[in-house]
Parts: sequence; structure tokens; C-alpha cells
Amino acid sequence: MKYTAPLWLPSGHLQTIYPATCIAKPAVQFRRERWDAPDGDFVDVDFVDGQPGQPFVVLFHGLEGSSDSHYARALMADVAARGWSGAVPHFRGCSGEPNRAPRFYHSGDAEEIDWVIRRLHARSQGKFYAAGVSLGGNALLRWLGESQHRADFVDAACSVSAPLDLAQGGASLSSGFNMIYTRMFLQTLKPKCVAKLQQFPGLFELDKLRAARDLYEFDNVVTAPLHGYRNTEDYWDRASAKHVLGDITVPTLVLNARNDPFLPGRHLPQRAAANVVLDYPAHGGHVGFAVGGLPGKLDWLPRRLIHFMEGATGIAQNDALVEQHG
Repeated sequence: MKYTAPLWLPSGHLQTIYPATCIAKPAVQFRRERWDAPDGDFVDVDFVDGQPGQPFVVLFHGLEGSSDSHYARALMADVAARGWSGAVPHFRGCSGEPNRAPRFYHSGDAEEIDWVIRRLHARSQGKFYAAGVSLGGNALLRWLGESQHRADFVDAACSVSAPLDLAQGGASLSSGFNMIYTRMFLQTLKPKCVAKLQQFPGLFELDKLRAARDLYEFDNVVTAPLHGYRNTEDYWDRASAKHVLGDITVPTLVLNARNDPFLPGRHLPQRAAANVVLDYPAHGGHVGFAVGGLPGKLDWLPRRLIHFMEGATGIAQNDALVEQHG
């Protein structure tokens, strides 16, 4: 399934911003469950309940995303229309209520993915598929690569617009027009962190948090020390999914547009395990992939993911395929 951008969305920035803000999201009837986490915290999971025995799709959202994100609503609407079941687990602090523990979430959070995905699989009855978008895609790939054959209960996995090389992605988001995305993220991240300091005084330095102007500085103050990394460089290196693409045994789609402003195409990995399909279309932006005439539709991405999931058993067991669409 080749992606072709509409003529009226000519750039990576427009292909990123317009679908996220201007295309109507489909309605989805979610049912929420709150799970007690092993560390005394909680995780909120939004479900779509389908027919017994039908496939189950879990979607891990991106940085500061949720089940209300445009890509989550689009995929879960497609899942519901097929009579399948689905779930969107929320990373800590992303479900609309502050989490309880002295931690948040991060791009290498394979341990969290493992706990959530195994609990969801235990209640599924048919094929079990996993998808992740942006940060959630990177974390899912990290889990797949670190788990190897222990992840084989997943029938197929898909990653969309993951920051496979966090250092290059971080550098890209720290200059020029891309600072608009950084400011958007910090606008919600910083207040969450101020509230966290009221729960846990001294957890990190408030002055340095307030002074952080980009994700490098934010990760150095908050993300890295809270989650066991020495500093931003250590976090960005060790959490990057590019290191584990050769270790994945589950049939996996890695979908990244080459004009994604969050990770320029020249930094996309060119090698992966035999079960991994690297699909790098020229256009699509960051989790954009809008199609059709104005005002546009969000249905290409769900169809691409489900098409891969349903056909995953037929992936050639030879060299990884890099689809370089013109």
C-alpha cells in the first residue's frame, strides 16, 4: 500500500500539523479500566469491545498523546468497525489525571510495555496485534528487540513515526521551525513536572526545569534521572530503537515518512531483522498520512496497519525489505 500525499498538503510540516488539528476525528466509544501498577501507581486503559474470538489490537500512544489523539481515534474506529477489540493504554500521567509515582514515561520504557501487553494478551481470544506511534512506537520496538522470542505471542507489530534515533530526532526538534513542536510538548510537560514536585519535593530542580528550552534540557533535568539514565546523551543512546531492529523476531512494520520533521529521512536505519519491513515513503509527515480531497481523511494509516497485520504471516524470511517509495 503506497502512500501518496494530497497535492494540497505539500510539505512535511503541513502533513504533520493539518491531520492532527484540522481533520475531524471519528467517534469512538471507549470503556475505561484503571489498573493498579506493580509500583503502587495506576495505569488507565481505554477499550473498544468487539466480538469474541476476533483479533485484538493494542496501541501505545506518542509523547503527551492519549486515546483521544487523532491516530488513536482513527485506528480504534477502524478496529471497532471490523468487530475487533482494541485497547489504548495511557502512559503515566497521560490519561487526564496525575499519576502517583515519582516517575513519568519515556521512549525506552520496555518494562512498562511488557507488563501492559502481557496483561492484555491474557484476555484476548484471537490474533493479537500491537502498534505504537512516535514515542510509543519506539518503546514497543525496544520491547520487541529486547524480548526477542519471548515476544512471539504477538502475531504482528507496527511502529509509526518512531524516533528510531533519539539523538538525531532531538537535534532536529531543537532548531528552526521545529521548535514549534518542542514548545507544544513543553507546554504540557512542564506543568505536570511542577505538580510532581509538589508530590515529591526535591525530585529534580525546579529552576532548571523552568529554564529548559528544548527536549535535550528537559530530558537532562527530568526524564533521564527519573528513569535510571545518567543524562540526556545516555538516555537518547540507550533508549533508541535503532539498536534493536536486528533482534526483533515478531513480524513488524516500521513506517516512517522521509519528510518527518521529527526524524529526517537521512537518519532512518537501513538494516533490520528478516521479519522487519522498513517502509519509508517520501511523504506523510509525523503521524500524518492524510488522504483524499479537502478536508481530508485519516483512514489510510489504519488501513495500512491492519493490512500489514493481516498479511504478516506471509513476510519473506530473507533480507529485511526497505520500501523506498518515490
